[in-house]
Amino acid sequence: MKETRPVTAIMTAMRRKQRMLRLAGGLAGVLLIGAQVFPVAGQRPERPALSITGYVIDAELEPATHHLSAKAVVSFTAPENLELVSFGFHPALKVTKISDESGKVLTGERSADGTIRVSPAAPITKGQVLHWTFVYEGTITGNEDGPVEGLKLAAIQEPITYLLYPARWFPMTGYLTDRFTAEMHIRVPQGMRVFASGSTGASKPVTLANGKTGDQYDFNWTKPGFPGTVIAGRYVGPVTAGPGNVKVYLTVSHQGAANQLAQTAAREYDFFTDSFGAAETSHLNVVELPDDTLPAVWAPELAAILGSRVSDKSGVRLLANTIAHQWWGSEVSPRTMNDAWITNGMARYGELMYLEDESGKSAMRAALQDVSAGALAYDTIPLSSDARLSPFSPEFQSATLEKGAMVFHMLRWEIGDKAFLATLKGALSQYADSSMRSSDFVKVAEAQSQQQLTAFFAQWIDGTGAPAFTDKYAVYRLGNNKGFRTIGEIQQDLDLFRMPVELQVETDGKTENQKIDVVGTDTQYVVDTFGRPRRISIDPGNWVLKSTPDLQVRIAILKGQQLVAQGDLTGGLAEYQKALEANSSSSLANYRIGELLFTQRNYQASVNSYRDALRGDGEPRWTEVWSHIQLGKIFDITGQRDRAVNEYRLAVQTNDNTQGAVNEARQWLTKPYKLPDNE
Repeated sequence: MKETRPVTAIMTAMRRKQRMLRLAGGLAGVLLIGAQVFPVAGQRPERPALSITGYVIDAELEPATHHLSAKAVVSFTAPENLELVSFGFHPALKVTKISDESGKVLTGERSADGTIRVSPAAPITKGQVLHWTFVYEGTITGNEDGPVEGLKLAAIQEPITYLLYPARWFPMTGYLTDRFTAEMHIRVPQGMRVFASGSTGASKPVTLANGKTGDQYDFNWTKPGFPGTVIAGRYVGPVTAGPGNVKVYLTVSHQGAANQLAQTAAREYDFFTDSFGAAETSHLNVVELPDDTLPAVWAPELAAILGSRVSDKSGVRLLANTIAHQWWGSEVSPRTMNDAWITNGMARYGELMYLEDESGKSAMRAALQDVSAGALAYDTIPLSSDARLSPFSPEFQSATLEKGAMVFHMLRWEIGDKAFLATLKGALSQYADSSMRSSDFVKVAEAQSQQQLTAFFAQWIDGTGAPAFTDKYAVYRLGNNKGFRTIGEIQQDLDLFRMPVELQVETDGKTENQKIDVVGTDTQYVVDTFGRPRRISIDPGNWVLKSTPDLQVRIAILKGQQLVAQGDLTGGLAEYQKALEANSSSSLANYRIGELLFTQRNYQASVNSYRDALRGDGEPRWTEVWSHIQLGKIFDITGQRDRAVNEYRLAVQTNDNTQGAVNEARQWLTKPYKLPDNE
């Protein structure tokens, strides 16, 4: 193989990667509640010039030396005549040989981003089926320059090794759109368990390349999908709940959370089975990930989340989103990245559906506030044009996950619960183990609802923006003690908007709710009530994605968090200031400013911001407990232990254990907080 990448470029990229890795951890925390799976900026989407249909992979993992050696037989067809074939590949891996089915050795060239361009022995004709063999090896510690800047997607290490599908640890193309089968044989040192898609049974002893005895795990996933993730580690378990089809594997340090996690995973799996229908397989392994990678990943029969989240309340939603991908992502996938809102959005909305079932409608409405902010944070291009974005960018994730979820939420309102669930099951049934376009989903929704939905999908898939509703009305007393008549007009700024919107009229007596078909910028309505109207609300149930002053505050804070996580503290502070300009009493904006100033060791200014958070509007509620904790830390750092203890006690008294707050406050009550050595 010819390597064209200069050493200086490699070293520069590695240093940049190391900086980004530190920042990526913060971003993962920012997006945790959204269960963001691939959250940061990276490569441009590629247009596959071939269709990979299957792999046979033999690989040996040696965590002690961080080494991978592998052979992959790649089966593919070309959609057009080709004289050069390109494969995505991890930059840290070195290909030692490429051969075709006749055994002829092929030549190739490696580009700076890891892509391999291979010259076939003869030009490839359209529709031709080929089977090429790649032999490769390399060292992956996770600190090397990877295929996606800022994300650690592969690491061969103790106690947990992971090779994630987007890491390109095997030659690939068509990320999340090119479905394939995979037969894999993975060899590891004794004591490690391996998890992937399509387990064929127990491991068998083998002799490893270093002469030591190891174990080989065999997998064979025969349905076209995305069985490209391998996780190996020193796990205990399994722990099961219910019928036992869902199994949980954790390391010793987190095994205390295994029973609760197994019960949660089993409930979520059963809920999604009831809502979506039977999955591709009844087996699911829930596996712990180390805290140096993505918050969660999925593959057929596999759901993995960070060890730090297995006992955290936020981990319930993180796991729900990940398990929902067994249907939306694994069973059905997008035809192109323009269609990714279907699977990303429905996995996100599935998470919210489970939250509603488990904790009630009020919990879901609260969650929808953050989803709405994410939906409009980068709403500059339509969902139907998302392929022009990187699939790892905040813009793509915000659109496909958050706006995608809101599209499903609004569709549920538009067609009703019964038709909505029938649409979901119909889409999964008709397109099982295949991909679908947005137009395919629209046809299913129209068939199941018996409604014409052109206007709905034109607004939310092919358009941008959200209505900002205003209401003008007058109340008239009717004669003969017949009550009151309200004549009003709903106004909004999107000329093409057409959708039913709920109008709620609160009176001295009974509250009246009425659906109004809002069409265009001005829609008149008439509502008769017996009692005098006291308050009129548009969309009180938050079924419609709409622009409000409160939402603009949330959007600015969200953008600020993302900028800070990427290292742009100045940009992040500017966004937080925008939020304060819109709402000077925002506890969340003040808290985030205090957080930023704390990282800069500007302790007096940080204290001022945390005090402002405590004096603010108290939204969200957790800002109170965490402001007290942060104040306590600052007092400890500055040698004021008595004041620190008082703040920790106030934190405990809130009885708010969001993200383990009370537990942490009790920890610092027993010993003073100190800055970590690396800060």
